[in-house]
Amino acid sequence: MSKKRLKRTKIKENLFNKRRLIILNEDTFEETFSLKLTLMNVFVLATLGAIVITTVTTFIIAFTPLREFIPGYSSSKLKKDATELALKSDSLTIALKKNEAYIISIKKVLTGQLDYAKFNKDSILASSDAAVEPELLKASKEELELRKEVFKEEKNAQIGKNPVSKKEKSKK
Repeated sequence: MSKKRLKRTKIKENLFNKRRLIILNEDTFEETFSLKLTLMNVFVLATLGAIVITTVTTFIIAFTPLREFIPGYSSSKLKKDATELALKSDSLTIALKKNEAYIISIKKVLTGQLDYAKFNKDSILASSDAAVEPELLKASKEELELRKEVFKEEKNAQIGKNPVSKKEKSKK
């Protein structure tokens, strides 16, 4: 255990012992620059320098047009153009559908398949958006029976009789 302590103290001494860095003029041996350093100061300075260089490089690449040269990044102009073209294509397809519906309805009028009184531009535009199947609009058997019952009740109410439905008769 004492050997480990000796090694630690030796490393600690080497890290914190002061050393002198001298720069001399080779011809005249004149001292041009002198600096007192420790190994720990050099290590900390080198680490901080590496961190600063990395962050500056990252910011330069991230916030300048240099990022366009990195694979995977596209230019901001290209993104803006793509969104504008997508919006234009959507609006053009909608306009094309409306025009096609209008032309089809004009053909129906010209061939006599459509009544003139029923011709309405708003109805044409509505039909181009969503067409409902006629089968879905037909009344079911239960609905027809209910309509008959309601009609009978309304007829009895107009005459002055008390309307009594089948369900109420069965309860009595």
